Amino acid sequence: MKIKRVYSEESWRIFRIMAEFVDGFEMLDRIGDAVTVWGSARVDKHNHWYEEAEKLGKILVQNGYAVITGGGPGIMEAANKGAYNEGGKSIGLNIELPQEQKPNKYISHLISFRYFFVRKVMFVKYSKAFVIFPGGFGTLDEFTEAITLIQTKRAEKFPVILVGKDFWNGFIEWMINCQVNEGFVLKEDIKIFTIVEKAEQVMKIIKDFYRRK
Repeated sequence: MKIKRVYSEESWRIFRIMAEFVDGFEMLDRIGDAVTVWGSARVDKHNHWYEEAEKLGKILVQNGYAVITGGGPGIMEAANKGAYNEGGKSIGLNIELPQEQKPNKYISHLISFRYFFVRKVMFVKYSKAFVIFPGGFGTLDEFTEAITLIQTKRAEKFPVILVGKDFWNGFIEWMINCQVNEGFVLKEDIKIFTIVEKAEQVMKIIKDFYRRK
């Protein structure tokens, strides 16, 4: 007598997750060295940080890197735009949200994800550096996850660069005063990341890191 197995909707979710991993690995395995750029989706093209992110996208391509972003507007669009207009690989890892984040028009390679955690794996696996511009909760999440992976040695050390001293300094002071001084974080862990102001400084840090390595 055969026993009929009944699979729940949750069981089938596993195959959707697997499909997202396969699609991501298939595309990103071919892009070569890449740098991920994060930041607010809410800045417009007249914002100072938009201009700096666009410049960074251009500089990264000039130095042989593809550019990966979350694929949306704002800082993500700016970095993609700089890379795209320079003729480089401009990757967007878009996330499907209830408010339907639309991919920007400067993407040469696009993947859309339903699951945040699958998308995060792609950022970490295929990036030589993370560059984080000013942003909101999502930006903070991406920054702290990156430094946690390095701190816990679950990811090999790579450059994590914050752009915008005035924006980030208050947060870093809080980390020192409330985490380091209370013993929750080691003092040397603050050295996992660097803060700069300009796209050119970002490129220098990445170059210096891999030259030493």
